[in-house]
Amino acid sequence: MLRRASLAAFVLLLIQYALGMYVNLYVTVPAADHGQSVGKVISEGPGALSVHAVIGLLLVLDAIWLVVLASRTRRWGVVTADAVGLVAILGAAFAGASFASQSSNGASMGMALLAGVAILSYGVSLYLLPRKG
Repeated sequence: MLRRASLAAFVLLLIQYALGMYVNLYVTVPAADHGQSVGKVISEGPGALSVHAVIGLLLVLDAIWLVVLASRTRRWGVVTADAVGLVAILGAAFAGASFASQSSNGASMGMALLAGVAILSYGVSLYLLPRKG
């Protein structure tokens, strides 16, 4: 179960990373959405931005679940990798909220770097987890 959830996080992060680049380059966040809640951005924002925000929320939930599952295994390398992934995803979420409010390049760069850290973390987690058979 932990291996599948880690793979899901890894794949979702890659999709999120590509979608984030698309949003950054081709989507204009309407001025009316600046400073709004995540729910309002999801329900009223441009489609690509809404999908990006929904996937981000799913990633936060998956990352929390992964830390719980990893803690049960007591494989401390996996727990550490998953915890780093969770912190990176939370940091990217805060940078994303800042980007939606201000459209700043620094927030966009922060999201990209933290997404890279999270991708690496879940790659390490997958490497450390034993394979069946």
